[in-house]
Amino acid sequence: MRERQFVADMVKDTYVPKMFRVKQVFPRPKIDPEDIPGIIRDLLSDEKFSSRVKPGMRVAITAGSRGIANVALTTKCLADFVKSRGGQPFVVPAMGSHGGATAEGQKAILTGYGITEEYVGCPIISSMEVKKIGVNDEGGDVYIDRNAAEADGIILGCRVKPHTAFRGPYESGMMKMMAIGLGKQYGAEVCHEAGFKNMAKNVPLFGRCIIKNAPILFGLPTIENAYDETCRIAAVAAEDIEKEEPELLKEAFTYMPRILVDSCDVLVVDQIGKNFSGDGMDPNITGTFCTPYATGGIESQRVAVLDLSPETHGNGIGLGYSSATTKRVFDQLDLASMYPNAITCTVLGGVRIPIVMESDKETIQVCIKSCNEIDKKNPRVVRIPNSLHLEHIMLSESYLEEAKTIPGIEIESEPEYLPFDKDGNLW
Repeated sequence: MRERQFVADMVKDTYVPKMFRVKQVFPRPKIDPEDIPGIIRDLLSDEKFSSRVKPGMRVAITAGSRGIANVALTTKCLADFVKSRGGQPFVVPAMGSHGGATAEGQKAILTGYGITEEYVGCPIISSMEVKKIGVNDEGGDVYIDRNAAEADGIILGCRVKPHTAFRGPYESGMMKMMAIGLGKQYGAEVCHEAGFKNMAKNVPLFGRCIIKNAPILFGLPTIENAYDETCRIAAVAAEDIEKEEPELLKEAFTYMPRILVDSCDVLVVDQIGKNFSGDGMDPNITGTFCTPYATGGIESQRVAVLDLSPETHGNGIGLGYSSATTKRVFDQLDLASMYPNAITCTVLGGVRIPIVMESDKETIQVCIKSCNEIDKKNPRVVRIPNSLHLEHIMLSESYLEEAKTIPGIEIESEPEYLPFDKDGNLW
């Protein structure tokens, strides 16, 4: 207790600047949720897709671990389509080692996104069992979810977006959903074994083998705008995935949000979680990359993480790329959920524990105090709610004049001190 008080005393006089709210404005093409069922029906009514599902076929529909906009609805639409063609749909979690690498944990993640048997109208079959379906072009064995492998068809429900740890023509999308998602813990481990340096090669290497040897029918990828809203839905036949996915990825890059100031001394992230990014906080936004094979995001000296999202169920992966966090975060950590993901992907930095401070205020203060060569009386601090929702953020008063000149930023308030309660936590 005495030691903790000594640490608190070291930072108690560190100045936390006034902050003001800004609105960040990005292009906003959008599909309203009520229009999604009709769009999917129209896409899949094309003979190219409708003819692939025949009466009596058992069809697996993939659902991943990301917090994708309208994911429960798009999954239900796919199940409805299969049933309309006389098929028997079922959902399989396709999320590699996520959910603690257990069948129960993966099903729980889907439940958290509203993907339940009652809502989607079909069974959810969660298992970590895999089956070898072929050998890739380099002679490596390729495994996928046994239930999907033994189905009559597989439909890939997923999102296309930039990856958080590597760059290539296939990042997060259909190829990765097959290679790593459907591969479960075993397949994900095999694909990650060569490290992220080789991921741009391995994702299509495994994906091509799955297209060739598994009953992939087609993919239904979505793209989101900067506001975490569905803005594009595509239908891609299995044989066209290799050709069409790179163009969808290029489009997804154009919609990525960002923090419209380029650098700061301290970045404060209110919440991290798997529902925001596979890395807890998307390094494409926060600059907290776990590998040297991708770059981008804001440049900062220190990152403070204040809380975990309820949806992440204690999985604090990504916390290791922060500089300091709160005791509240530390107490929520479920190491059994975090470690399998890190071990499988062979990148351990994200599950390290940073400095742990008692309160939000102390966490921010220790980050400011430990910065080098900054104006401690007027530090440059950026605060975001999470790495996914960036329309409304906060900037410290040192940005006030600069913010008036930045296209896309609208100032919404005057600078004010952050509202800490008696325990030093924000409310």
